[in-house]
Amino acid sequence: MHVLTLTTNADAPFMTEQMRALERRGVTFSTLSVAGDVDGGTSRSPLEYLKFFPSVLKESGNGYDLIHAHYGLTGPMAVAQWRKPVVLSLWGSDVYGPVEPVSRACAPLCDELVVMSEEMRTYLGRDCAVIPDGIDLEKFQPAPQAEAQEAVGWDSDAHHVLFPYTPEREVKNYPRARRVVNAVNGLFDDPVHLHTVYDVPHDTVPDYMNAADALLLTSHSEGSPNSVKEALACNLPIVAVDVGDVRERLDGVSNSLVADSDEALIGGLREVLESGERSDGRNAAREISVEQTADRLLEVYERVA
Repeated sequence: MHVLTLTTNADAPFMTEQMRALERRGVTFSTLSVAGDVDGGTSRSPLEYLKFFPSVLKESGNGYDLIHAHYGLTGPMAVAQWRKPVVLSLWGSDVYGPVEPVSRACAPLCDELVVMSEEMRTYLGRDCAVIPDGIDLEKFQPAPQAEAQEAVGWDSDAHHVLFPYTPEREVKNYPRARRVVNAVNGLFDDPVHLHTVYDVPHDTVPDYMNAADALLLTSHSEGSPNSVKEALACNLPIVAVDVGDVRERLDGVSNSLVADSDEALIGGLREVLESGERSDGRNAAREISVEQTADRLLEVYERVA
């Protein structure tokens, strides 16, 4: 099976790992990405998306079995061609943010719609395949905390809270994370540091997960946050707001919790840091390994092709 992938970010680790797992199952890929650079504070112009249409229309005729469009803004290009069936994967911000109208307009024109959580399916009110992005359990696995802290250069005499996003991404709600950690910092003799980790090689992320004492998620909205699943795989305790599939992922996981108010987040983070214990999240992470999610996505491909 040969698939044309459309994306706004050809380097997205969760997407490329999924594609590698599918390649091991006999699928081959060609990838087209929208031109232009983006970061936490900037986005592409409408002109850059308009320029993407001719490339997709031309490439779609080159013997593919289907087109897999990742993120709602690639949907219009995918459905503009009539030659091949289309699978559209929505990531979360394209459902809960300003891109939502584009995603909703394209959804009924696609042969299959893939979303990251049951919450997204309910919100859209459409028949969807719920397939969260999978985690590479060989890359993300527990390691000695002292060694990981040495690798990333963190002080072993402090508490370390991981916020694996740029503060500029408004949807991640960094001000709330900063507020929570500031409050907790006053409750301990040793300092409590909040680390914003982003734009680092993905292969180094497990070091940060194993070096931290807790992951803090304060997002306004999410689909199925990969940072939570990566933390689970490393047995890193998680304190998170109730967004996306977080509550489902943390169900039954020790030394982790879902909270909504600042008071509950502060109290939960304090308990996690006081315990000094890791979680048992790796058991839960096995349900969303990249191998399992690739099998499910392959079933979608076979249906539409």
